[in-house]
This record gives sequence, C-alpha cells and structure tokens, in this order.
Amino acid sequence: MADLCNHIQGRNVPPLGGAYLDNPNPATGELINRVPASTAADVDAAAAAAQAAFPDWAGLPATERSRLLLRLADLVDANLEPLARAESVDTGKPLTAARAVDIPRSAANFRYFATAILHTSSDLHDFDGGGIPGGVPALNYTLRKPRGVAGLISPWNLPLYLLTWKIAPALATGCTAVCKPSEVTPTTAAMLGDLAVEAGLPPGVLNLVHGTGPDAGGAIVQHPGIGTISFTGSTRVGQWIGGHAGPLLKRVSLELGGKNPFLVFADADLPKALDTAARAAFSNQGQICLCGSRLLVHRSVADEFVAGLVTRAQALRSGDPLDPATQQGALSSGPHFEKVSRLVEQARELGGRVHCGGRRVPAESLPERCRRGYFYEPTVISGLDPRCAVEQEEIFGPVVTVQTFETDEEALALANGTAYGLAGTVFTRDVTRAHRLGAQLECGIVWINCWMVRDLRTPFGGAKASGVGREGGLEAIRFFTEPKNVCLAL
Repeated sequence: MADLCNHIQGRNVPPLGGAYLDNPNPATGELINRVPASTAADVDAAAAAAQAAFPDWAGLPATERSRLLLRLADLVDANLEPLARAESVDTGKPLTAARAVDIPRSAANFRYFATAILHTSSDLHDFDGGGIPGGVPALNYTLRKPRGVAGLISPWNLPLYLLTWKIAPALATGCTAVCKPSEVTPTTAAMLGDLAVEAGLPPGVLNLVHGTGPDAGGAIVQHPGIGTISFTGSTRVGQWIGGHAGPLLKRVSLELGGKNPFLVFADADLPKALDTAARAAFSNQGQICLCGSRLLVHRSVADEFVAGLVTRAQALRSGDPLDPATQQGALSSGPHFEKVSRLVEQARELGGRVHCGGRRVPAESLPERCRRGYFYEPTVISGLDPRCAVEQEEIFGPVVTVQTFETDEEALALANGTAYGLAGTVFTRDVTRAHRLGAQLECGIVWINCWMVRDLRTPFGGAKASGVGREGGLEAIRFFTEPKNVCLAL
C-alpha cells in the first residue's frame, strides 16, 4: 500500500503537515491507500506554483495548449484499464461502468476543450459616432483573456470524469489550476498528475491538493490568489462557498444537488420509458446528480409502470465491482450508506410502501471478499406525501419514489415542487406537451423521451438550490476568461 501525494509544481510531494487519511475500499472494507490530509499551507504552495506558471501558460499559443491537452487525452485513453480499475476500487462502482463511461468521457473532456479553444470567436462593433456630440468613429472589439488561477473542487461519485470536466476548460483557456479531488475517491486524480507530467504540461500548470473539504477545500475557496472557483457537490457546501467567496469578489460556479423528476404520461412508449427509468434511477447505484429519483406517473398506467420497474430493479445483479457480470456495486462509503438507510427507514415510518429493496444486500449473496461492503438493494417506494422530507431531500442512492397525477398541471406542480432544479425527464408522444413542459420545468436540463444524452457543446447546470452558473461548451470558456473591450478610434 503506497501513500498518495499532492501534485505541486510538477512533482509529487507529501503533505507539509505529514498527516494522512485512510482511503478504504467501499466494496470490501480493506484499506486501498492513504491520502494527504492537506491544510492551508499545502494550498498556499499550490497557489504559488499556479501563480508563477500562469504568465507563460497564458502566453502560449492556443495551438500549443491544445496540443498538450490532446496528448493528455491520449494518455488517459492509453491508461484506460489501470484508471478504470482504480476508479472501481475507489468508488465501489462496477468496473464495466468505469471502463465504458467514466474514463472515456474524461479523455473526451480534454479533447473537446482542446479543440474548442481553437474555434472561439469575438465581437466587433463598428461605431460611427452614433450622433453623440463629439462622438468619434471607432472600432470596438472584445478580447477574452484567462482569469488566472482557478480553484477546482470535484465530488466523489464520478471522480475523474467531473474533475477533468473542470480542468479541461480551465487549462485550455490559459488558466492554471489548483484542484481538490474528493478525499473519498482520490486515486485517479493522483494518477492524472503523473499523466500530466508525461504529457509535457509545464510545472505549476496543474496542481492537485488532497484533503478534506473544511481544510483543503476551504483554504482554496478563501485563498486571495485564487480568483475563480468551480465546485460540484452538495447544496449545503455550495451555500458556504457562496457566502465566503462573495465578499472576496470571486467568480463562482456551483453545480449542486438534484431531486430530479421523471414524468411518464399515459401516451408514452412504456417499455422504453421503463428501461430508461430503471437506468435513470439505479445507474452508479443512484449516485449521479442527474438521476431520476422522483418518478411521476399518470394514474392510468401507474400500476403497470411500478410493476415493470420493480421487475427491472430486482433483476439487477449486485456483486463484486470487479466482476464483469456485476450491475450494482457498493455505495461510496459507510457514512453515505447510513444516510441512504436512514432515509428509507424514514419513508417506512411515514407510511411509504417499499415495493422492493429497502435493505442492505444480504451478505450471503455476495462474494466472501465483499461481505463487509456497503451494498444496498435497488429500492422503489410509493405512497409518500410529496411534501415529506424523503420526497424533498436528495437521497443520492439506489432509491426511487413514485407519485401519480391526473393532469398536466398536476404533473408540473409535482415536478417543480422541490427546492432543487437540476434536471427533468419527460416521456410523452405529444410534441406540444413536450415543448410546453420543456419550457415550464424549473430546471437547467430537460430530456424528452431520453435520459443522460450529453452534448459537451451545451450549457450544463441547474436552477434554484441546484446551483448557479453554467459549465460546458462556450459557457465554460466564458467562465474561465474575462472579457476586455478595446476601442480603436478611426
């Protein structure tokens, strides 16, 4: 077992304070490695390295930054198997999912922004004086310059995918970065630091500081030399970041929680809706911010739909994440397992009907090495008051609740009836209804007759308690750059 290091100034270095955190395998309970318990001193060192590297990195031609990031994407692809295995062991997710989705999409993030930065455009305004007394004809054009050092804080559920989703646009635009991956799933981030050196990134451009949110993350948010913060995680932490970054006049993007509605109308293609609903509810053990965790079904098809969803949930195979046959892995940690269990028990106490699941996967059904792991059965619950805590709070596990409706208006009220607004899904054959709900759902992303169809060119983010700001495509390039107007008198 090797201790992980921070990655600062192009080198792997131990934490300055010498303290470490244990990183256990959530599927087995065995210790994977130890991760630095970094403090403000480590963040200071990383920020200094990023500040020193910024002028030269920002001054590189975009084609050269693109070349280096494309090289890094190639290295991620070349290391698919070790990265996928490390992510599976860190997170408890099936190796097949890490291999097919998480790692390839991490490489795609670098490729997209490495090439997008070569095709950005600017505005030019030909000003003729405008009839203003003393007005001077001029050309006004807008330059977009990198903002400086970016602080990038990513979550544990899709560790490399969501970390690269932040790193790629920051570095492509000419910013340097101080990153804090989740201390729960740190291994692929540490591996990325080594790959960045192999790709030829100059020292100080990409810095990785491991540690807890309050210590390492808080120091990044409050560091005077880090002017841009991109965070993905819980709403509670996002509120803290907003409160502390605001007085420092930092630019902030917060991609927070979700309690996403999945609406099924009577005219929907039910088999397709059922397959999609099961995938939206239970992918990555429900630990995706975009999961469709609130199923809203027209009353006329509700019984059939719930029965079909239960059949699909019970057919999912829980087991060793490294087994290719496994479809459901472990939850990410003991505390998270306890949270999911507590909310399901609360649903029972409130009179909810548990149609399937609602318990830990029996140890005897698991391989011997996984019998201490945090495996939870896919769970379907109905009969709750839509205003209760279970229907209002993000569970972030393999748990879906069911409500029924009669009218479009009732469906919309239920869908919009939480504090969150990240994503929504609608299954209907009625094109007019689809467009109307696409506009009226209070969320940043709406999928019609599909789920998790992601185009990297489109804005990504939520409304209400699901966050502020947008990532993805041109929005990300704008976020990490500052517009400057240049006026040339003619």
